[in-house]
Amino acid sequence: MIDYHALAPELILAGTLVGVLLLDLLPVEKYWTAVLALTGLVAAAVPLLSLALLEEGERSLFSGSYVVDDYALVLKGLFIVTGFIALLMSVGYLELDRYYQGEFYFLLLASVIGAVVMASSRDLISIFIGVELVSIPGFLLAGWRKGDARSNEAALKFFIIGVLSSAVMLFGMSIVYGVTGSIDFAGIAAASAGLVDEPAMILGVLLVIAGFGFKVSAVPFHFWVPDTYEGSPTPVAAFLSVGSKAAGFVGLLSLCFIAFAELKEIWGPAIWILAAASMTIGNLVALRQTNIVRLLGYSSIAHGGFILVPFAMAASFDQVALGDAFSATVTYLLIYAFMNLGAFAVVIAVSRKINRGDIAGWAGLFTYAPGLATLATIFFFSLAGLPPLAGWFAKFVMFRAVLGGGANTWAVVLAAIAAVNAVVALYYYAKIVKSAWMDPVPESIASADARETQLAPSLSLALGIAAVGVVAVGFFPQVLAFFGDATRALALGG
Repeated sequence: MIDYHALAPELILAGTLVGVLLLDLLPVEKYWTAVLALTGLVAAAVPLLSLALLEEGERSLFSGSYVVDDYALVLKGLFIVTGFIALLMSVGYLELDRYYQGEFYFLLLASVIGAVVMASSRDLISIFIGVELVSIPGFLLAGWRKGDARSNEAALKFFIIGVLSSAVMLFGMSIVYGVTGSIDFAGIAAASAGLVDEPAMILGVLLVIAGFGFKVSAVPFHFWVPDTYEGSPTPVAAFLSVGSKAAGFVGLLSLCFIAFAELKEIWGPAIWILAAASMTIGNLVALRQTNIVRLLGYSSIAHGGFILVPFAMAASFDQVALGDAFSATVTYLLIYAFMNLGAFAVVIAVSRKINRGDIAGWAGLFTYAPGLATLATIFFFSLAGLPPLAGWFAKFVMFRAVLGGGANTWAVVLAAIAAVNAVVALYYYAKIVKSAWMDPVPESIASADARETQLAPSLSLALGIAAVGVVAVGFFPQVLAFFGDATRALALGG
């Protein structure tokens, strides 16, 4: 018998998806499609809360290929909140740019559903379907500004790389299935014991890791990010940098910690290389950027490396430290979502006032938009990891997981690389904040009338939600205790 309570979030989102599509066909204001989409996301969060409060343990559906446990609930909540904030950022943006169409909300909701499905997927087929449901709407969203050549270029690059990464991933999954004879994670884990030296298994696992490396924009699979982020509508770039990236990490976590639990010697070194390269390349290239969205693109690559740091060392940890590493990765993901969405929301707001996207245009922001300058400071300094903002706790759990689990030489080296990169990142974040607070307003900036542009209420709400999340977690990190326990339990069980 199907557990409809466990599937309620997905069913509500699917119903909302159909409702948005039908409402868009009716002769009503397109604004109501956004209202329906936002309402559906809020409604989908209700059964998540009831499932969490019931504490009935793991719910297994479809012969174990779809599991609803605390870990899945945490990640589903992350995706729903991410989609909600991204939609809030989109409403005023699309209206002002005359791209206000219901199909946008349909596609974004479809991508959210794909991410939600991935959180519960426990076999190769369902997780691949989830990955594609996340990615395919993103190709269309990236090219939403149809008359903009840069947006078309962004969509084309994203599409080509996305299709390539899916092919690589699927090829790897087919090899894993061929070697183990199983598609469900538990079966793969049982069959892969003793296959760590099998060449075909090594190739299959590495190809899967490479496929997901494209999805999370880890170096050297990152080259689509800056152009795609810059050419996409800014709310889409925000969603790709958080929702799509987080979905990729969820796929990696589930596969490596459950399906490939006996193959840590294969994926551990690969993740180590991805983490070190992503942090270093992402931060070094970000130093040279003059466009704020491209800077955030390379910053997201670097943060992807930070997220991978405890993940990379999990292969050499004992079982308890393994749970801590898993928990640290998910905790960083949760905090990163609020920080980065807030940063993109500030970029949208400031761009509306100065009518330009270069960093030089942020000079003197405090003189005419002190509120935005303050919010920018909060989000950028949180991304840099400065206390008492949430970013410091993300960095803290990362270093604690790596150095506190019987750290070996490779763990110490990776932690040292992360520490150096954290300092590098602080430089370019602080440079933006310093310009906003201390530099004079450039003469070439938009007129005073343009600088008085009022923010859309939906964008103000998005900024408020993100700011509250960043500040609250920074001062009261214990609010993440439930999430840490939930994710740690899965790692220990896996």
